Amino acid sequence: MENSSKQWRFEGNKRPNSASAISVRGVLDLVIGNLSTDDLRPTIPLGNGDPSQFACFRTSTTAEEAIVDAVHSAKYNGYAPTVGVLSARRAIANYLNRDLPYKLSADDIYVTSGCLQAIEVALAAINRPGANILLPRPGFTFYESRAAYEHLQVRHFDLLPARGWEVDVDAIEALADDNTVAIVIINPGNPCGSVYSYDHLKMVAETARKLGILVIADEVYGHLTFGSAPFVPMGIFGSIVPVLSLGSISKRWVVPGWRLGWLVTSDPNGILQKSGIVESITGFLNISTDPATFIQGAIPQILENTKDDFFSKVIVTLKEAADKCFDGIREVPCLTCPKKPEGSMFVMVKLNVSLLEDISDDLDFCMKLAKEESVIIVPAGMAFGMKNWLRITFACEISALEDGLRRIKAFHQRHVRKQ
Repeated sequence: MENSSKQWRFEGNKRPNSASAISVRGVLDLVIGNLSTDDLRPTIPLGNGDPSQFACFRTSTTAEEAIVDAVHSAKYNGYAPTVGVLSARRAIANYLNRDLPYKLSADDIYVTSGCLQAIEVALAAINRPGANILLPRPGFTFYESRAAYEHLQVRHFDLLPARGWEVDVDAIEALADDNTVAIVIINPGNPCGSVYSYDHLKMVAETARKLGILVIADEVYGHLTFGSAPFVPMGIFGSIVPVLSLGSISKRWVVPGWRLGWLVTSDPNGILQKSGIVESITGFLNISTDPATFIQGAIPQILENTKDDFFSKVIVTLKEAADKCFDGIREVPCLTCPKKPEGSMFVMVKLNVSLLEDISDDLDFCMKLAKEESVIIVPAGMAFGMKNWLRITFACEISALEDGLRRIKAFHQRHVRKQ
């Protein structure tokens, strides 16, 4: 019989729990837990941006056939090199070179398990005792979670809703000190749906150069733009400041479950090599996991052979959904959208709780909306540090989006404060 007085010497590591609490997944789990089992209507998922579950966003047949061909070839059943399969790295370099004034090589490419692992690698590579990193507010919360896990200090600069969610460049210099190592730029923007201009990105690059810090450019939504501003990769300014560019096939090809991403050293001057960042990237990958080898084997065919009409269809569908979402939000008096989304799959919406009865803040709004209307959206106070804001994704079937917006409007009418 086990001795009940035995003192065990192990206990759970609390660091992952505290980091998880500020993740979008953690916040969504909290909201989803409030769904009512009595509501027989389908749940409307306007929280997490995963359009792959909807038929209108099915990936290209070229991508599907590439996976089949890679598996049938039997060439990709073994372990991949630490930095990725060479043919995949060459194909990614060629794909990115279409938008750059200089040429990347396979040696500049590190294949990762989705863009999330690229973020992990980037933050681990730049971290050192006492270091801090500049993150956008609002921004993608995985940076917060991973930085907390890495004991990497975070300092926030604001994105300005009145200026289309541009970076408050003037504030960056005041935030930075001798321990600041990098600034994160997310373009196209999650959670804001913003798309930055060439001039604005150049200003950010010049500011980073002045401060002596590198830029981590999260471009996982690259080319998913449908407004007046085209996508401009931060790597264009690699001759001004070293850039770690992060991306994946998850969003543009609508295959987040395939987990194939990349980290790229956009640095024609070789500063990242001289500073030891490149060595740190490789070192981290040596003790990390790899994306599935057969996915890597399919990448050349996916990147080189996917037709423009597939991308055009995705953009048209996203634009229609973004327009519907923006117009629907304007019909709900307690919600205000300062900027129509022009990229990615999200929009940030201001919540006016003073117009509502029995709603204390954005989290309360989302919890009760889930319970009463089976609609899931993200409270931005807990997830993005923007109290009484909401993040809504429009990357879903138009019929589901319209149904969700109708339910939000009905929820508002039921909770509107009586005069």
